[in-house]
Amino acid sequence: MNLTTNYLGLELKNPLVPSASPLSKSVTTARELEDKGAAAIIMYSLFEEAITAESESMVRFLHQQDTGFAETTDGFLPNHQDFENGLQQYLEQIQKLKEALDIPVIASLNGVTPSGWIDHASELEQAGADALELNVYYVAGDIGQTGAQVEERYLSLLKSMRAKVRIPINMKLSPSFSSVGNFIKQLSEAGADGVSLFNRFYQPDINIDGLRLQSRLQPSTSAEALLAMRWIAILYGRIPGLSLGATGGIHSAEDAIKLLLAGTDAVHLCSALLEWGPAHLGILLRGIEDWMEEQGFESVDDFRGRVSALSVPNPDELERSNYVRVLDSYSPPAGALV
Repeated sequence: MNLTTNYLGLELKNPLVPSASPLSKSVTTARELEDKGAAAIIMYSLFEEAITAESESMVRFLHQQDTGFAETTDGFLPNHQDFENGLQQYLEQIQKLKEALDIPVIASLNGVTPSGWIDHASELEQAGADALELNVYYVAGDIGQTGAQVEERYLSLLKSMRAKVRIPINMKLSPSFSSVGNFIKQLSEAGADGVSLFNRFYQPDINIDGLRLQSRLQPSTSAEALLAMRWIAILYGRIPGLSLGATGGIHSAEDAIKLLLAGTDAVHLCSALLEWGPAHLGILLRGIEDWMEEQGFESVDDFRGRVSALSVPNPDELERSNYVRVLDSYSPPAGALV
């Protein structure tokens, strides 16, 4: 079976790509992911807040310590270059992964403001990253902010990064845009090489005994992948040169196959690997190959996009009719309704 796929201009041996997670912090684990079938790896995210906080901390505790000590000499303060920060550790991890792996390594930047942290994109490129994923995790809590202003935030960050690097850029998006397709078209025109659909917004919970918010990470479920499947099916073949990645809720070979049928170029995995480990990649690959053999497909390209909007004459009518059919398909359990 030929499972190769092209994602962000990178030729991958199959569509399975572990997404940003703690698994990439260990070179040993990354090697195991590659051995079990990972076609590329997206590193854990480097957060804007972490870069900014470390920079401010360095200024406060080193560069301003001579205030009030006129008798100090040039050698009184330690050299700030002697302190390794999170950015340096991240750059070193890129280099270690590049040395240890044969698959592409994609760096991940996570932030929301068009400030100086985006300048570090060029350092990630110089460290050897094959591509960059820009994850803008932003909830528009200001009710005075318009949808156009939210979109401009993403576009501004992308343009700033595009000016810094030549390697491919992938935008990881949430589904909370008024017109997802139009916005993705704008991102492509602004320099994005691909998009990942969709980022999960982690919802806060409330502790009713302590009367306070509490944070709790909930693993994804297969049902969450259906939203990405819909939009990938709508976008497939509509924006030339733009790679499509599916992320969130892919746990089984069946999940991956559905998204490939919709038209995705890559299937991103996180919760499934955190729960079942790198060996789960092999299970997914065998499941995909077995299904392909059953269906008579010899390559992923033979069936990618077979169930996309391009396969129907009027996608808008299809969406509406599907909505009606889903509602009509409900059958209440016996005795539930009179």
